[in-house]
Amino acid sequence: MYAAQPHPGQPYPGRPYAGTPLPPPGHPAGPYAGMPYAAPWPPTDVLRSPRGLALAVCVLLGVAAAVNLLSAAVGGYVHSLMKRVIADPAQVGADTLDRSDVLTGITGALQAVILLATAVVFVIWFHRVRVNGGIMRPDAFSQGRGWAIGGWFIPIGNLFLPYRTAKEIWTASTRSAPDGTFREVSAAPVHAWWAAWVLSVLSDRLFSALYARAGTAEALRDASAVGMACDLLTVAAAVLAIVFVRKLTAMQTAKAEQGPYAAV
Repeated sequence: MYAAQPHPGQPYPGRPYAGTPLPPPGHPAGPYAGMPYAAPWPPTDVLRSPRGLALAVCVLLGVAAAVNLLSAAVGGYVHSLMKRVIADPAQVGADTLDRSDVLTGITGALQAVILLATAVVFVIWFHRVRVNGGIMRPDAFSQGRGWAIGGWFIPIGNLFLPYRTAKEIWTASTRSAPDGTFREVSAAPVHAWWAAWVLSVLSDRLFSALYARAGTAEALRDASAVGMACDLLTVAAAVLAIVFVRKLTAMQTAKAEQGPYAAV
């Protein structure tokens, strides 16, 4: 957890954050009826540092970028090989074609493994900063915190729902001006990361469809070209995601440790 800094929107250790409503009428403030021990208060939220998760996410994103660069290189090899097959099938041996299939299979498996690992840790981090944002500024959100997880699993909706949540977290994590007025911080890292990620997802779907139907050397050549573009877009999305994760984590850390008001 963050070190305790008493300011609006941050809880004291073990105490409710600012704005927590009083217990509803009838809530037992002392012992439960017929029980000799005191009634516990309802659980409350406290800020939890996202820095450890952010570091893990950035490392995984870096590995994902490297794996996709490898995949792009393999795609370039397959593209060149198919051009040779089209020009003169006799000059390309069966062993060479088998080797390209093995390389494609290995890189595809590596991509699947790193994608799963990165997605799991990223969503955990995303939920952590959403919970923190809700404590820092509850009025910044249009939906409950569960959407920080659920929004990723809704078909079509996952192309825009997490983006809306990310923008709201960004707003909630922004420190106010010294006079308490809203101080806008450029959300370019959010926009750039999301645009690259959506493009990589759409291009991956196109590549998968083309590759599944590729029954000729010409079709495989074209599919490999799309695959290379998809891999490079994924690399860009991973790099921009690192920028987004680091920036948002730094914003929340500053607001939690230094207070809700910026010096300038």
